[in-house]
Amino acid sequence: MNADLLLAHYDRISDAPDAVARLRKFILDLAVRGKLVEQNSDDESAEKLLLRITKNRSKAIGHGSELAIRFTPSEPEPFNLPSNWTWARLGSICSKTGSGSTPRGGKSVYQQHGVPFLRSQNVYNDGLRLDDVAFIADETHEHMSGTAVEPGDLLLNITGGSIGRCCLVPQNMGQANISQHVAIIRVALDGIQYYLHKMVLSPYFQSFVLSEQTGAGRLGLPKNKMDLIPVALPPLPEQHRIVAKVDELMALCDGLEASQREQEAHRDRLSASAHHHLNNGDDAEELRTHAQFFTSHLPRLTRRPEQIKQLRQTILNLAFNCQLTSTTEPASAPILLKDVATLQNGYAFKSEWFVRQGIRLLRNANVSHGEICWDDVVCLPEKMAGEFQRFRLEVGDIVLSLDRPFIVTGTKVARIRVQDLPCLLLQRVGRFQIRPTRISKDYLFLWLHSPQFTGQIDPGRSNGVPHISSKQVEATEILVPSLAEQHRIVAKVDELMALCDKLEASLSTAQTETSRLLESVLHHALEASA
Repeated sequence: MNADLLLAHYDRISDAPDAVARLRKFILDLAVRGKLVEQNSDDESAEKLLLRITKNRSKAIGHGSELAIRFTPSEPEPFNLPSNWTWARLGSICSKTGSGSTPRGGKSVYQQHGVPFLRSQNVYNDGLRLDDVAFIADETHEHMSGTAVEPGDLLLNITGGSIGRCCLVPQNMGQANISQHVAIIRVALDGIQYYLHKMVLSPYFQSFVLSEQTGAGRLGLPKNKMDLIPVALPPLPEQHRIVAKVDELMALCDGLEASQREQEAHRDRLSASAHHHLNNGDDAEELRTHAQFFTSHLPRLTRRPEQIKQLRQTILNLAFNCQLTSTTEPASAPILLKDVATLQNGYAFKSEWFVRQGIRLLRNANVSHGEICWDDVVCLPEKMAGEFQRFRLEVGDIVLSLDRPFIVTGTKVARIRVQDLPCLLLQRVGRFQIRPTRISKDYLFLWLHSPQFTGQIDPGRSNGVPHISSKQVEATEILVPSLAEQHRIVAKVDELMALCDKLEASLSTAQTETSRLLESVLHHALEASA
């Protein structure tokens, strides 16, 4: 592999989604295709190695059993191999394969000490993790002698969400046994297990593990299918070179990941500090200083989508703490929302009145986050609409869902557009009726998305559904500066939200470009290795 090519571009490709994980897969893919290290004509051929493996296997389990799982020359090869490599099936190079078992009595026989009983949660690609290992008694272990683990065994998870994870049993492991969710892969010739471990972890082998799953409910890889997986077998000296090179490059990946984590941690600390000062400061001048720093360094503080979401909330928090604009106005005291706006609830139209065509009824299901969605429409007959004129909505009206008002993505509040009309207000959706001499609709609309509003709302439940009341909304406290200052705040928020939009767009574009660059670099690195 042309590692220099990858390193030369890594600063540009490291922001691609899962860049290091994809690089690891690429390294393993090159390794098992004979494209990671150079071949040496002086190496004993893989064919001769396979003969020695077969001889050892026959001694261990008897003659003839290898015939059913031999890879024959007439079969199509999964991919082209170097001339001194050969194909073999997994079962043909192993003296033992197969899953463990459940001890009689199941979990009830687990104890605090004894023989480690290895389960899928103990098996990871980088080794065994024994923090929560179960133990069984010596007698139970003896009754399960067929699934006893030996040093040098490969353990492969064959069921569940961790299927495909594989590790080597260390030489100092001592006695151990395995559950039915883990399989033993015991090589017939000591020394080949290290390369085989890399093979099992490669995208090539993992594709077989995932595609050969069987069984309803919990997925699994049976022994008869696992034994037939074709393995690309290099000469033994080349296996050693491959393992050494893979370990070297994986250590490089570890360093790249550590560097990424440190950069992200530094950025997160900087962002968290800025958000903390902005959201918790009391001194007006200090808050203004932090706000100026924050708005001046937005691109540095926002490299992930969730950071931009947090940024939007901080902007709104600053706006409604009167810290986003320069003003000479004296600070105003909070007042109740009902002093400047009331919330009209919709009418409880009877369901038997609903028709497919007519005047649309705005339900809470139609109120999304910042917009109206008409995917699910119910209507009132036009001839009845005249009786309910006071519930007819107009362009610019602000509506709030009173059922399921807050979920992870924020307040369910929207403004009525021309294309939403005509429509009538249905029960459990509220329309704000404002005093235009006191508060602007734009200012109110932004405030309804802010932490200052959402932090005062504590939804109750009706038939298990979170809900709020119009009285509860009207009782919230709001800062209402002069109309001129409201307009300045709205303009500044719009400016910063537009910047957030650009940041999101540039982030998406950058991720797409880095992903394409990563694919290109890996492709050229592969060509350079061919």
